[in-house]
Amino acid sequence: MVHRPVSAACAALTVLGALVLTGLPAAAAVEPPAPTPAPSAAETLGANSPSPVVLRALERDLRLTETQARTRLVNEAEAGTRAGRLQNALGKRFAGAWVSGATSADLTVATTDAADGPAIEAGGARAVVVKTPLKDLRKAKRKLDRSVTGKALDTPVRYIDVRTNRVTVQATSRAAADALVKAAGVDSALVDVKVSADRPRALYDIRGGDAFYIDGTARCSIGFGVTKGDQQGFATAGHCGKAGATTTGYNQVAQGTFQASVFPGQDMAWVGVNSDWTATPAVKGEGDQDVLTAGSVQALTGAAVCRSGSTTGWHCGTIEQHDTSVNYAEGTVDGVTRTTVCAEPGDSGGSYISGVQAQGVTSGGSGDCTSGGTTFYQPINPVLSAYGLTLKTSTSESGASAPEDGQQGSWAAGRVYQVGARVTVDGVTYECLQSHQAQAAWQPALAPGLWQRV
Repeated sequence: MVHRPVSAACAALTVLGALVLTGLPAAAAVEPPAPTPAPSAAETLGANSPSPVVLRALERDLRLTETQARTRLVNEAEAGTRAGRLQNALGKRFAGAWVSGATSADLTVATTDAADGPAIEAGGARAVVVKTPLKDLRKAKRKLDRSVTGKALDTPVRYIDVRTNRVTVQATSRAAADALVKAAGVDSALVDVKVSADRPRALYDIRGGDAFYIDGTARCSIGFGVTKGDQQGFATAGHCGKAGATTTGYNQVAQGTFQASVFPGQDMAWVGVNSDWTATPAVKGEGDQDVLTAGSVQALTGAAVCRSGSTTGWHCGTIEQHDTSVNYAEGTVDGVTRTTVCAEPGDSGGSYISGVQAQGVTSGGSGDCTSGGTTFYQPINPVLSAYGLTLKTSTSESGASAPEDGQQGSWAAGRVYQVGARVTVDGVTYECLQSHQAQAAWQPALAPGLWQRV
């Protein structure tokens, strides 16, 4: 963040032979040591040792006891791995996965084939049979997105709700939603309409985590510390500044320059900082305490998530839907995640973190932190992948530079992998279970919570 720099077997046989030849008794056979058990998903992702700051916020905002909060984080980490295995196994029949319950003890996986039920239950989840596979819902959403004309603030939000097996269109009126569905040529049976006066807006006058200022005027928030080779910096929202814009830090000291920025379309950017600043894995939590980021494993729908912003501070909620499209006055942003976390102007660009796993940077929202609201974040993994950035983490402080293109068939620290991606390491093939940026400590053979051998 800104203000802190922040071969033994052969030898054994030789000795044994010498003892026999001299007439001495041979040593008794020694049992080989038991293999070290593989770490659980929760251990791999750090969910078994959460920050006290995260626990307190979950207790407050989700009304949990400390034990429930700890259990929830562990359950969500383990559920992500089980869901990834089932998604890879079901293939085109997969229709989504989500956790539920106060401690996220229940994992549900949807399929379009009732015959998958026993396999899903054997995989540790409750099976739900639905009509439409996820791939078809995604196709319908793409049609809706392409049919939005202009700023279209009368149909500002579109997302896939895996829990209802529908695409939801949030609109200011039923007529506006119906007109969009008709123009897109989408079967209305696939669409739910949510009529709401809320019109999400980009939160320009904001900070996230720690504040920074753009060209001496606008204020935004730092998302996550990153590196690109020897260059240090941070990820933030694209609407905070264009490439070439200069930044100063929370203390008004010269800080850096926007290296790249996209908005609308997506809402991503990164700032390269000067030698006076050092990127760290810290996110500002409640009471100005640091929460250390351990990775970027994408959390499931229904999982708990917390946000840090300079206007409203530290707040938590749950992930409602991934891959949401939103129309702001400035244009459409695709691929953001919808949450129940509140935010207000001045929080844009700030950090979203689930347990100790980075999730994204604040894009926009509606409502406030008094009456409640809805917010959207730009997922962090696409930012890292698009710009070749490496997330600063507590588990790999030195980090590894993002690999060059052309290494897709082999595993490499720094590369972002999606569920279903396959890599080969030492002649063994592994399949990815959870979307994440790879770290040196997370080699496939050592991280069964993230990879399965195939």
